[in-house]
Amino acid sequence: MQIFKKKQYGVINLPKEEEKDIPVVPEGSWVKCNKCGKILYKKSLEENLNVCTNCNHYFRLGSYERLALICDKGSFKEFNKDMATKNPMNFPNYEEKIKANQEKSGNMEAVVTGECEIGGNRAIIAVMDSNFLMGSMGTVVGEKITLAVEESTRRKLPIIIFTASGGARMQEGILSLMQMAKISSALAKHNEEGLLYISVLTDPTTGGVTASFAMLGDIILSEPKALIGFAGRRVIEGTIKEKLPEDFQSAEFLLEHGFVDNIIERKDLKTVLSTLLKLHKSKEV
Repeated sequence: MQIFKKKQYGVINLPKEEEKDIPVVPEGSWVKCNKCGKILYKKSLEENLNVCTNCNHYFRLGSYERLALICDKGSFKEFNKDMATKNPMNFPNYEEKIKANQEKSGNMEAVVTGECEIGGNRAIIAVMDSNFLMGSMGTVVGEKITLAVEESTRRKLPIIIFTASGGARMQEGILSLMQMAKISSALAKHNEEGLLYISVLTDPTTGGVTASFAMLGDIILSEPKALIGFAGRRVIEGTIKEKLPEDFQSAEFLLEHGFVDNIIERKDLKTVLSTLLKLHKSKEV
């Protein structure tokens, strides 16, 4: 007697007519929140400006996604779109990595610059993109931002820079670090003309970008809970031999300690920028 004999189940083949009635869920329709783990319908997430409806986590935006939210429709005119990175240090496999990131992000580099209107107010804008080599700052990123600053100085226009970066790009060595001084110098000349520079910090803003132009704004804004800092937490704790606060290097921590002027929710950012531009409007040439 076979006590543990398995039951035999018949197999039912679904008629082809009924197969047509089975709903097909398109690939990529759902997104998992990295913070709370909730599965979100992608279309609903986009309608909520890519902010989690469950925990209010801010998803990172690409350059063109950000521009679509901030600029008046049809007003953005891009600068230096085809400027591309070479391999000045002959770093192994760097060209392949650049090409892969261009295909993945849809950008030629980790920043997009141009002229736009925000609430009818003209401005020069630069938006860094963490989808391209983590927004790292190489020679082309530095050159595009510098040219944008110089153009805003020439046209007597304010400039807004959205930062999102892991820091200087190691594949370009000292040439990458030089961009910190180059951009800062251009901003100093912009400031001498009495023009407005607004820095908007997004997640993450770290390394050489934080140590230079990100923190030079006349007005420094941030999105909620953005990571903002220079060195990493573990490096700092290992150096000072102390435990850092849990909210260390968050936008809220920097606001409390006077490094950020205000934290603005994504849904309010365009309105706030429009108001600031209107209040600081100068004669345009």
